[in-house]
Amino acid sequence: MTAQAATVRAAAPASCIDGLRDSRARSSVDGDEIAWEDESRFDDARRHAHRAWTRNGLHRVKFPADDASRIADLEWSDVNTARAPWKNILGRWKGMPGTDAVQLNRAYLGTGKAYGDTRSRRMIAAHELGHALGFCHKNPSAYRSLLAPNTFDMPSNGRPTPRDRKNYHALWG
Repeated sequence: MTAQAATVRAAAPASCIDGLRDSRARSSVDGDEIAWEDESRFDDARRHAHRAWTRNGLHRVKFPADDASRIADLEWSDVNTARAPWKNILGRWKGMPGTDAVQLNRAYLGTGKAYGDTRSRRMIAAHELGHALGFCHKNPSAYRSLLAPNTFDMPSNGRPTPRDRKNYHALWG
């Protein structure tokens, strides 16, 4: 394999559990930013997620708060239900026409709930922001990732792993 072929292979978007690949097209990124607004009780978790995806060499995508000069690309909000379709769902990113959404579920993340601690909330918020960046669920038997589909397979510090950072650079440069 030539050095050029190795470089191209290293830069290819990472594969997903569902057979797709990480994709800029399935992200909330507008240009080089995700302008956000929030109505979440879990603002600490949102701040952690923003920090997690902008440190250790991850600087391509910015996360400015929505203001008069821009339109929000992502809205952070809460739901509070354990009924379908939210049964056993801690958080969700949803791409939508216009503003995309990250929703955190107070039924599981609220104080006194099964995942109602700071560490769990931060981990879920960073995971969902990873989806907003265009990343899909990764196979935990292939490598450790913040984008693993289950919390017990994610890094407990709620930060992208070295492989997540490699995937970020493959997708965003």
